[in-house]
Amino acid sequence: MILMDFKRVLEIIRDVRKKRPLVHHITNYVTVNDCANITLCIGASPVMAHSPEEVSEIVSNAGALVLNIGTPDSGLLESMILAGIEANKENIPIILDPVGVGTSKLRSSIAERLIDELEISVIKGNMGEIGTLAHCKARVRGVDSVGIDGDPVEVTQNFAEKTQAIIVMSGVTDIISDGKSAFLVDNGSPMMGKITGTGCMASSVIGSCAAVSKDYCISSVAALSSFGIAGERAAKEARGPGSFKLHLFDALASLTLDDIADDAKIRQV
Repeated sequence: MILMDFKRVLEIIRDVRKKRPLVHHITNYVTVNDCANITLCIGASPVMAHSPEEVSEIVSNAGALVLNIGTPDSGLLESMILAGIEANKENIPIILDPVGVGTSKLRSSIAERLIDELEISVIKGNMGEIGTLAHCKARVRGVDSVGIDGDPVEVTQNFAEKTQAIIVMSGVTDIISDGKSAFLVDNGSPMMGKITGTGCMASSVIGSCAAVSKDYCISSVAALSSFGIAGERAAKEARGPGSFKLHLFDALASLTLDDIADDAKIRQV
C-alpha cells in the first residue's frame, strides 16, 4: 500500500458507520434493491425516491445524491435534474453513474446534459463509459466495457481536469483522479463481474463515503478499497454467483477498520 494519507481512508469508513448518512438514489430498476442493501451494509441509510414531486424535498435532507442512468427515460431525467439542482443549492455531493453510455444516443445525451447542467462531484463508470464521455475511442457492448484507445490513467486524469469532478474508472484496477494526482485500487475479485449490479453498488458505496467527507477523491478510494476487499472475502466463501452475492453483503457489513488496514491495495501515481 502506498498512500499519503491512509488514515483518512479509515476515518471515512468509521464516520459512515457513526453518522449513518442518508443517501438519496435515483437509480435503475434492475439493481435498486441491491443498491439499497449495499448502502445499509457499508453503514449508511438509503432512500430510493424517483418521483419529480418529491425528489427536491428528499435530497435536501440527504448527505449525497446518486444518479444512475441504467434504465433511462424522460421522466427519470426530469427527476434527476430537479434533484441535482437542489443538491447543488444545498452543497450536497452528486455521484453520477453513466451506465451504458456509448450504447445509445439517448444514454449519451442524458449523461452529457447532467454533466453540463449540474455540478457533479464524482463521475464513476467503466473504461468504455468514461472513455466515451471523455471523447476517446471507446468500445462498449451493452453495459459492459470492451476497452478504450489510450492510457486509462491518462484518460481518467485528463477528464477529471476537464470536468473538475473526481473521475472513477472502474475495472480490474480502479482508477481515481482529481486531475492532479491519481490513485489505483487493486482490490476486488473476478466474481464481482459474474453478477448484475456490482458497478451500481460501487456507486452507492461511493455516495455513502462522499456524504461524510468533502475530499471526494479520498472518499472514493475508501469506498472502492472497502468494497473490493468485501468482494475478495465473499469470493472465498461462495460456491457460485448466487451465494457470492449474499456473501458480498455479509462481507461488507462485517468489514472492520483493521481488515481494511491489513488488506487494502492502494497506490498513488
